Amino acid sequence: MKLHISHTTQYAYKDAVTDSVNELRLTPFTNEQQSCYTHSISVEPNASLFSYDDYFGNRVHVFSVNGQHRKLTIRTQMTVVTREAIKPPLGKEGMPPKEAWEWLASDKSANRFAEYLLPTDYTGITPEVAAFANAAIQSSPGGERPGVYGWLLALSNKIRSEFIYDTGATNVHTIAGDLLRKRRGVCQDFAHLMIASCRSKGVPARYVSGYHFVGDLQGGSADFEQASHAWIEAYVPGLGWCGFDPTNDALVGERYVKLGHGRDYKDIVPVKGVYMGTSEADLEVTVDVKRVDD
Repeated sequence: MKLHISHTTQYAYKDAVTDSVNELRLTPFTNEQQSCYTHSISVEPNASLFSYDDYFGNRVHVFSVNGQHRKLTIRTQMTVVTREAIKPPLGKEGMPPKEAWEWLASDKSANRFAEYLLPTDYTGITPEVAAFANAAIQSSPGGERPGVYGWLLALSNKIRSEFIYDTGATNVHTIAGDLLRKRRGVCQDFAHLMIASCRSKGVPARYVSGYHFVGDLQGGSADFEQASHAWIEAYVPGLGWCGFDPTNDALVGERYVKLGHGRDYKDIVPVKGVYMGTSEADLEVTVDVKRVDD
């Protein structure tokens, strides 16, 4: 599927500000699941962009606006071709269950995936989180522990079914433990809870930011509001990194465009920066994702 995405971020300050220094993580990956064909970034007031790859392999663009300004506008345009997800057939979901869980408990796994196993501010492993993760484990009829991939699917479904999507219930600072108490939140919150649950069972997991194309599922309405999206990737022995979306009942495939990944939201904030001046500012973000006919 070929998708064109426009993403605009605009800050309007009450008074003039200066020395604005910013980082952008708004560049799509090119990997086995997607290919970025075109990508552009423009900034007003005009500024030079410099780029580098961070520790996690995300492309970062940085810029500064030193003169006085009362607005800052960042526009990105991208065209990405995505591929359909392939769900592993039953019984071929990586290593056999016992072997897979033993591998995840080994020193080799701990050393290789240390950054994706340790708790963070957003993904603290509390007794409540550990209990939630345990509740997602369902023994097979033969009494065997489920495979890692099967457990991850069950965990994703459990979050989706037990929590209410509510944009007004949480904020950007909400942590996994808060969601368990509130029982409602948004994709960022669902992703953090799934990551914390994974890490409590020794399954490496990372936070993913990007876009989820659903416009054609809304009756073709041009007024459908779109936004950035968050999901997770977890490591399944024998399969590698696999995507799971605890917000939507869908395989992470051709409708998803990945921008970056990290330990939690803090590692891959799409736009962040500092400036000198008033603390009063209005933020407006608009996202438009459209399917492009070849």
